[in-house]
Amino acid sequence: MSGDFNDLSNTYFLADSLADFNTSTATGHVNWKRYRLSPRQAFNLNGYWPVRMQMLDFPETQYDNDPNLCIQLRFVSPRTVRVTMLTTPVAPKDEDAQDPMFCGPVPTDHSWKASSTAYAVCYKSQYGSIEIQKYPWRLVIRDANGRVLTRSRSIIDNDSTQVKLLPFSFIKRGSDNSRSINPVFFLSPGERIYGCGESFTSLNKVGQKVHLYVTDPQGPETDGMYKPVPFYFSNRGYGIFMHTSAPATCDFGASYIGAQRLFMADETMDFFIFLGEPKDILDEYTNLTGKSPMLPLWTFGTWMSRITYFSQQEGLDIAAKLRENRIPADVIHFDTGWFGVDWQCDYEFAHDRFPNPVAMLKKLKKEGFHTCLWQLPYFTPKNRYFKELVDNNMHVRNAMGGMPYEDAVLDLSNQQTVKWYQDKIAHLIQQGVGAIKCDFGEAAPFNGLYASGRTGLYEHNLYPLRYNKALWEAVRDNAGEGVIWARSAWAGSQRYPLHWGGDAATNDIGMMGDLRGGLSLGLSGFSFWSHDMGGFVTASPEDIYRRWLPFGFLSSHTRAHGAPPTEPWLISESFTDAFRRCAEMKYALMPYVYAQAKDCSNRGLPMLRALFVEFPHDAGAWLVEDEYMFGSQILVAPLMEGKWIDYQTGKVYEGGYQHITAGEIPCIILVRDGSLIPHVPVAQSTDKIDWSKMELKAYKADAAVCEGLIFKPGDADVQSVRK
Repeated sequence: MSGDFNDLSNTYFLADSLADFNTSTATGHVNWKRYRLSPRQAFNLNGYWPVRMQMLDFPETQYDNDPNLCIQLRFVSPRTVRVTMLTTPVAPKDEDAQDPMFCGPVPTDHSWKASSTAYAVCYKSQYGSIEIQKYPWRLVIRDANGRVLTRSRSIIDNDSTQVKLLPFSFIKRGSDNSRSINPVFFLSPGERIYGCGESFTSLNKVGQKVHLYVTDPQGPETDGMYKPVPFYFSNRGYGIFMHTSAPATCDFGASYIGAQRLFMADETMDFFIFLGEPKDILDEYTNLTGKSPMLPLWTFGTWMSRITYFSQQEGLDIAAKLRENRIPADVIHFDTGWFGVDWQCDYEFAHDRFPNPVAMLKKLKKEGFHTCLWQLPYFTPKNRYFKELVDNNMHVRNAMGGMPYEDAVLDLSNQQTVKWYQDKIAHLIQQGVGAIKCDFGEAAPFNGLYASGRTGLYEHNLYPLRYNKALWEAVRDNAGEGVIWARSAWAGSQRYPLHWGGDAATNDIGMMGDLRGGLSLGLSGFSFWSHDMGGFVTASPEDIYRRWLPFGFLSSHTRAHGAPPTEPWLISESFTDAFRRCAEMKYALMPYVYAQAKDCSNRGLPMLRALFVEFPHDAGAWLVEDEYMFGSQILVAPLMEGKWIDYQTGKVYEGGYQHITAGEIPCIILVRDGSLIPHVPVAQSTDKIDWSKMELKAYKADAAVCEGLIFKPGDADVQSVRK
C-alpha cells in the first residue's frame, strides 16, 4: 500500500490542529490541511516535498479546502482505548455487532479521567494516558509514570531533518477520489516491534515493511503470510490493533528509521491502543477478538499423515504400524486423495478405494485413532458441484455477475453458501470423522463482489476468518467439539483452532521459518499452532527430520506430514527409535501440556512462547528468536539468566551463556528452577492415559518451593499446585 502515498496525482490531507473537542463525549474534529507533493531539485538530487495546496474543485463553494473531520475516543478497559478518525463527514454505520473480528460487544470502561488545558485534552487511567495536543495536532501515548511511549508525527517534525516525511495524513486519489489513511507514529531508539501474524522474517519488525494481505507464500521462507494479523506491540509497553480488513503495509522504520508508517487502504482509522507488558496486551487484545477455546485432549497427541493416503486399507495399515512400533499416536489424516479424483473435493470417499468408510472410522476409533480429512473452498469446472454453486450464486462474483476465476470460490459471506457447505461437512462428521483440514483460503478474489455487499478490498482478508468459522462450527455442532487444521487466518481466527505453518521447505531454512512463524503467530493472539515435522516439499533428509522432531513434539500440536516417506519405519530403525522417544516424551508430559494449554486458553497466551513474554524485564530475552518457552516452565534451548535444569540429564546450569551438549533427543530442553512438572506413564493414545498414576516431578536447584499447573479431563479449570 505504501506506493499509493507517493503518487503526484493524489491530494494529501495532513492532520494539523484540533478544531473542537467535547471532553464529556470524547468527540471532536481535527482540521486537515490540504497539500500536494511537489518535485524539488537540490543540485543533482530530485525529491518530493509536501507543499500547501489551494483546491481547484468546482463548484468551490461546495467543498472545504481544509476539512474538519471527526475524531472519537472510546474507553474499553483501564488498559485499552479506541481511537476512531474519519476522512469523510459521513460517519460509517456502526457494524460492531456484525463484525466477525470481534468475539462479542466491545466493552465500555468508565475509569479514565479527563482534563483539558489550552494546549491539550488528556484522559488518564491507572495504567497510562492518551493526550490529544491541539496544535500541532498529536496523539501522545504515555505509561502510568508519564513516560512517552509513542506519539504521532506532525509536519513540523520535518524541520529538524532534510527528509520531508509525510506525517499523519490521508490521501484522496486523483484516479477515483477514493480515500486511504496513513497514521504515522514515532519509532524510538532501541524500540522493537512484534506481532503482525505468522511472519517468517525476523521477529523484531523494526527495519521491515510488513504487508498485511493474506497470500499463499508457498511456504514459510518469504515475507508473504498465510496468516497476517493487523495487531502489533512494542517493547516500550503499548500495542495497537488496526481494526480493519483492508490491506495495509506497516513500514516499521524501513523507509525512515524514526517512524512507524501505517499505509492503510481503509478510509477510516479505527485503532485500539493497549497499555502494559506483553501478557497484559495479549490478554486485552484477545478479550476483543477472542481467545482460543480449549481443545480436546486427543488433539495434543501425534497426528500421522503424508500427501496422501489413497485408500481405506492404507489408513488402517498406517494405524497398525504405529501400534506395532509402539509409537504413541491419536490421529490419522487423509489428505487430498480420499476423493474419487485426487484433489477434486466432493466430500465423498472414493467408493472403490474406501468400500466401507464408516466401518473404517469405527475400527480406527476403537484402536484409539481419530480421523482428519482434507478439503478446500475452490471448485474446478470438472467438480460435480460446480454448476450447482454457479447456478445458485453461491460463489464470489465479478462486476458482470460472472466468475472472477475459472474456479468457483465459495462466497462465505453468503449464509446460503455457509449452510450448503456446513451440510456437506456435517455428513462427514456424522459418519465418524473427528476433524477437517481447512486448507487454502488465501485466494478470495480481490476484485470480487461478495454477498456482504463489499468488494474484495474488505472481504479478501476476512475470507480466512469466515472460512475458519464456518468449518469449525460445522465440526463442533456435529461432533460436540470444534477441531480444524487451518492454513490461512486473520484477526479473530484464533477462536477457531487450530492452525499450522503451511508448506515448509525440507531444509534448515524451512525449519527456521516455521519457528519464527509460530512464535510470531503466538505474539498475535493464537494459543495453538503446529507445523509439518521435517518439512513438506520433498522427502525430508533424515538428519533434518531428526532435528525437527523435538521441535514438533514440543509444540502445542504435533503432525508428521509432507512428501513420503513421513512414517518413521520407512526411513530407518534408528530413526523409528528417535521418533518413538520424542513421542513418548510428549505423552509422558501430557498432563503438563494439557494444563498449560488450558492456562493459555484462559489468558490468550501462546503455548509456543517467545522468551520475552515470560521474561519481559530481561533485555536479552527480547533479542532471542531461535529459542522458546513451551508453556511457562520448559525452555527449548538455553537462556542467558537464572538457574535451569536439563530435562534429559538433570544437570543444573547457572545463568549466562552455556555450552550444552544435546541429549539423546537432539534438542536442548531446560526446566525453570522451582517447576513442578506433572508426568504420566506413556500410553499409546491419549484415551489410554492413566491419570491416577500422575506424578509431580520437582525441578529444584535453589528454589525453596516448586510450583506447577494441573488440569485433567473433566476438571472445571486449571489448578495451581505447590510442593
